[in-house]
Amino acid sequence: MIPFPDLSPTIFEVQVFGLTLALRWYALAYIAGILIGWWLVAKAVRTPGLWSGPAPMTVEQVERLLTWVVFGVILGGRLGYVIFYDPATYLADPWKIPQVWEGGMAFHGGFAGVMIAGIWFCWRERISMLSVGDLMAMAVPPALMLGRLANFINAELWGRPTTLPWGVIFPGEAAQTCAGVLGLCARHPSQLYQAALEGLLLALLVLWLAFRQGWFKCPGAVMGVFLLGYGLARFLVEFVRQPDAQFVSPGNPIGWAVQFGGYGLTMGQILSVPMIAAGVWFVLRARAR
Repeated sequence: MIPFPDLSPTIFEVQVFGLTLALRWYALAYIAGILIGWWLVAKAVRTPGLWSGPAPMTVEQVERLLTWVVFGVILGGRLGYVIFYDPATYLADPWKIPQVWEGGMAFHGGFAGVMIAGIWFCWRERISMLSVGDLMAMAVPPALMLGRLANFINAELWGRPTTLPWGVIFPGEAAQTCAGVLGLCARHPSQLYQAALEGLLLALLVLWLAFRQGWFKCPGAVMGVFLLGYGLARFLVEFVRQPDAQFVSPGNPIGWAVQFGGYGLTMGQILSVPMIAAGVWFVLRARAR
């Protein structure tokens, strides 16, 4: 077992007029991820050789798109968590919905929010939705990696109990509540698994396809690879990731969202299946064209 490192979720905090202002690693991950994504997209549209014709956007349009993406991530991520993971709690107290500082964001909701914002932006600007989708898909994995690393620092979204030598002893009563375990409970560092698979590995793949293999010339192909890669990575990690507490019960200790014949799927797996199917379709469609 590996003891959890001495990490604080807060980078620093200052007192201003009696108020405590703090910068947390999770907030920094969001900021850095958005800036890295903006830099990658701007670099791509400035490189004419990546496209079969002119680039689909100008740098000025990229900057305008960034504003829409930020709103899509925040609104979609929050509403996705409310709808998919804990609707009963928020329906009972709707005033908790805008309190994002209390936690509760869902990637699939953020993805849907960004997708809606991107479609609206493309319609307004009269630019190719598939090409913009490719650019956005290329920019997302680095942000995912940073976000999952921040989840690890926050000691949240940990995995199921394990006896593997790299199991981590996460702090907190919830993390140490493991049925049938005497003493300290080690868990899968599922945040690091996701940072490696849907972050680092997927980032290297889509950047290689985009900048070295010319896949921007097949609109929709890079986006398809991202959807397929993220969906598969998330589906697999869900087998060792601890589900949200509201899905766990005495009759359902694994936390399946749906059950059938002694088997089941978690909410993360249910939401990943359409992404996998869409990714395969986009890749085949783009390569055929």
